[in-house]
Amino acid sequence: MDAFDHEDVLAALNVHAPLKEKIVSAHRLVQEYYPFIARIAITLYDPQTRVLKTYMHSSGGLHPLEHYKSLIDDAPSLKEILKKGRPRVINNMVILENSRHEHAKRIGREGYAASYTLPMFNDGDFFGFLFFNSTEHDVFSEPVLRQLDIFGHMIALMVVKEISSVNIMSAAVRTTTRLTHVRDPETGSHLDRMSRYSRIIAEALADQYRLDDDYIEHVFMFAPLHDIGKIAVPDNILLKSEALDDDEKRIMRTHARRGRELIDEIIDNFKLDGVDYVEVLRNIAEYHHEAVNGTGYPDRRSGSEVPLEARIVAVADVFDALTSRRPYKQAWSNEKALDTLMQLSGEQLDKDCVRALLDNLEQVKEIQALFQENIMG
Repeated sequence: MDAFDHEDVLAALNVHAPLKEKIVSAHRLVQEYYPFIARIAITLYDPQTRVLKTYMHSSGGLHPLEHYKSLIDDAPSLKEILKKGRPRVINNMVILENSRHEHAKRIGREGYAASYTLPMFNDGDFFGFLFFNSTEHDVFSEPVLRQLDIFGHMIALMVVKEISSVNIMSAAVRTTTRLTHVRDPETGSHLDRMSRYSRIIAEALADQYRLDDDYIEHVFMFAPLHDIGKIAVPDNILLKSEALDDDEKRIMRTHARRGRELIDEIIDNFKLDGVDYVEVLRNIAEYHHEAVNGTGYPDRRSGSEVPLEARIVAVADVFDALTSRRPYKQAWSNEKALDTLMQLSGEQLDKDCVRALLDNLEQVKEIQALFQENIMG
């Protein structure tokens, strides 16, 4: 054998590629050893809301749990995995035939016969589950499980890297904000709420716009960075309680373009160019003040020229601003705020995005109850 005859079977993971492509590559390799593994899927856990939500999978067009989310308390079999801190093997899914839980029913309907579920941890903190689904019964023997553990932890590390990159970016923004002594009144619970409103809207539009779960999750993760350009806005303008004059408005509006520039600088400085959907982040920062009728800024884009993620975040941001207390106003009721959104629908705001929020008011109220206003809004 020549010194360079051996081919690295995991070489596909060395290239610059989206996480989804790497998960699919890992699945292909797993299938070379175990062809019965028909699907690898990942769910992420939001510890603040205790919600599990589908994130990514490798099964092509077949995805029985697309756009699915559930409280972990409503998924007792998965909660038991977390409680024990150990993986779970089901070698015959027939035992779940009478399950009352939607996720088990959907998996069964697609013909999966067995499953192996690994809890994923990062430095001891639980952040989601990894699923290996099989089309055959009784395939998860101890030797198979030992090999799948290796693949599973490798995949989990790739997911951790992706999420950590986003967290690093967010931390860099927060640190920069503190160093420049900017005090934006739209902080605190505002970001918790509006990012989750953004997810609600994206989920509601998923079928209409053919949105993947990983796109939806990245809209949620990136939404809190929409106003990072305000770092460059002077305090006397950013914190002014009275109406801004024309010159001050012009300066304030520079934050959209400056936000895009700051993101590019952070990506370059922290070597984060491998983050999935980074263009979604750029679009959110730069275009969330564009109006669908072409009167917004910075480029006076209109209609579909405004990226969908920016239209989503715009509705979420405006709604939370209206329903939050500010130094210059009291919080509006949901009803008054939604009436205003309907008036702005088709003019400043996207009709589909406004309707998506309006149609999911119960979820909105749950978020408001969980992330109540503090003194900073």
